[in-house]
Amino acid sequence: MGNLFYIVPLASLLALGFAYYFYKNMKKEDEGTETMKKIAQHVREGAMAYLKQQYKVVTIVFIVLAILFAVMAYFGLQNEWVPFAFLTGGFFSGLAGFFGMKTATYASARTANAARNSLDSGLKVAFRSGAVMGLTVVGLALLDIAIWYVILTNFIDAEGGQKLVIITTTMLTFGMGASTQALFARVGGGIYTKAADVGADLVGKVEAGIPEDDPRNPATIADNVGDNVGDVAGMGADLYESYAGSILATAALGAAAYSAVGGEMQEKAVIAPMLIAAVGVVLSIIGIYLVRTKEGANMKELLGSLGKGTNISSILVGLATFGILYYLNIENWLGISFSVICGLVAGVIIGQSTEYYTSHTYRPTQEVAESSETGPATVIISGIGLGMISTAIPVITIGAAIIMAYLCAIGFDTEIFFTAKGLSLGLYGIGIAAVGMLSTLGITLATDAYGPIADNAGGNAEMSGLGSEVRKRTDALDALGNTTAATGKGFAIGSAALTALALLASYIEEIKIALIRIGDTALEIGDKIVATENASLIDFMEYYQVNLMNPKVLIGIFIGAMMAFLFCGLTMNAVGRAAQSMVTEVRRQFREIKGILEGKATPDYARCVEISTKGAQREMLFPSIIAILVPMIVGVIFGVGGVLGLLIGGLSSGFVLAVFMANAGGAWDNAKKYIEEGNLGGKGSEHHKATVVGDTVGDPFKDTSGPSLNILIKLMSMVAIVMAGLTVSFSLL
Repeated sequence: MGNLFYIVPLASLLALGFAYYFYKNMKKEDEGTETMKKIAQHVREGAMAYLKQQYKVVTIVFIVLAILFAVMAYFGLQNEWVPFAFLTGGFFSGLAGFFGMKTATYASARTANAARNSLDSGLKVAFRSGAVMGLTVVGLALLDIAIWYVILTNFIDAEGGQKLVIITTTMLTFGMGASTQALFARVGGGIYTKAADVGADLVGKVEAGIPEDDPRNPATIADNVGDNVGDVAGMGADLYESYAGSILATAALGAAAYSAVGGEMQEKAVIAPMLIAAVGVVLSIIGIYLVRTKEGANMKELLGSLGKGTNISSILVGLATFGILYYLNIENWLGISFSVICGLVAGVIIGQSTEYYTSHTYRPTQEVAESSETGPATVIISGIGLGMISTAIPVITIGAAIIMAYLCAIGFDTEIFFTAKGLSLGLYGIGIAAVGMLSTLGITLATDAYGPIADNAGGNAEMSGLGSEVRKRTDALDALGNTTAATGKGFAIGSAALTALALLASYIEEIKIALIRIGDTALEIGDKIVATENASLIDFMEYYQVNLMNPKVLIGIFIGAMMAFLFCGLTMNAVGRAAQSMVTEVRRQFREIKGILEGKATPDYARCVEISTKGAQREMLFPSIIAILVPMIVGVIFGVGGVLGLLIGGLSSGFVLAVFMANAGGAWDNAKKYIEEGNLGGKGSEHHKATVVGDTVGDPFKDTSGPSLNILIKLMSMVAIVMAGLTVSFSLL
């Protein structure tokens, strides 16, 4: 068994090796003309300057939280390994974002230059550069997991099945470090990119009537920088955390489900999700090599090119899962294999649903574009309606995946459906379904990171004046990128829902360990006394009176549901304030720097970059700190029941709201692209101006508030897990 585990670090090294290989190949490509190189350099410097500032702020927050966890560990409220695990989780998450963004800023000019040769050349450079992000995320996550598993196995001193339970729940806490880093990256990057985008669109396109990414627009460099800090660094940190969280939560549930048995079967249940993820790395690399297209391909053919790679990887992972679990000879290996398939199928359905509602090759987005006949108000109404309707398929899909994964894991034995044994096995099934959904992250994240690279390539082509044929190719790649980005967001939200549910069950395991740590070795439940170590999940539900008639649970649910809306409101307003500053600055430059609109004077790009950087740094702190503080406060006031209510309320409302915002924003964006392709009057028409307004409203929906919600629901779960010792030791009610 021990030897089998080493597949995990080997897979991580393979992923990092291929990431480096793709990076070096991309660097060998020609960056193009001197103008193209100069523009790419401006974007690169702006992105790195922003990231440097963000990491300074995040470092302070991490030091404060690490000190808090160290104090808790000193007083016996927390495992002494937690502060270190927390810091490594944040460090690796930040590192994944840094490498991905560095690659993206080098790849954009090379993609534009490759598009001068052919559409396929441009697609390959952009996609394989995106693959650097995907493979770096999975490589670093598996490396972090492998290192901690080896360290804790050798240093944690516990007997029997309890040892692996302690190891896996301790490892879960590095997920909080990853979640905290991801939230700052997503919120800060989202505010930065959308402040620049809204400013560039409103003043440049609508007021001045100049094209997107026109070099005469002062905000255009800041807009291109924003694509990298928000959609590459932010998304990378986000999915790093989902990926690691799903593996660790499932490992913790496996350790708990087989804790009474202990021994080899428990160890198999712990390493199974790690091995599935490791094999997923290899199969993602195969999928990456399958992506190619022909010259003059339309949107459906381009989507088919990317779909071929991701779908074949998913099918191969599904087949490999049966082999892995059969070889491990894990109890009910066939049922658990089908639980993984449930996660994979759910991921594909959510991706297809998102594509249907956000791609302009389908009717829903075309209808949003057609609503521009009567102005921007009807575009906004139509987009909001589409976003709300689009929540149905993902919610039903996740619901079906949850119940099917649960039933598969218990072998469809309805007699044990809600018994202690059935619940343990069923929740393990749900957790491993999340692992299945994320097992091909190497390639699915590549399709997502591809989007901002293609967008920047289009900007570079426009600013460098490369001609209509090249711009046509980069526009095709960009429109594809919008859809893949929307699909990626849907995928991230769906995986977050399954991961958060697995974390919810892991929270109870952490409560059990916290009670044992503070000396509560027995629970008085009604007229019976149960040893804490042997208490089941149902025993804890009864002990803490976690039911819908308990006011503490109900209050928690209401606060959790409110958190999703409060968080969105704060981040939307943050984008609004930062965008106002950008609009004012762009107008000032058009007014005061004579000759900009005639192309005779150079705008002050650096000033716009500075405004976005300062706005993002200032605005990202408050929403992020609230996300960390609220679970702590609810735990101290309402105890375990209140925290579980908070997590359920946050998960249910946050999931639906995130899908709505991501899809509405994606539809508005592609409705504009649909008109820019020459439909309904084309660029510069009244229809176009109306959809630009819709796109501007959708920008913070799809790139700031919506994507941040999936981190919010996981971060609240992670904070609850890390603070479990305090919650069981002290609560007012």
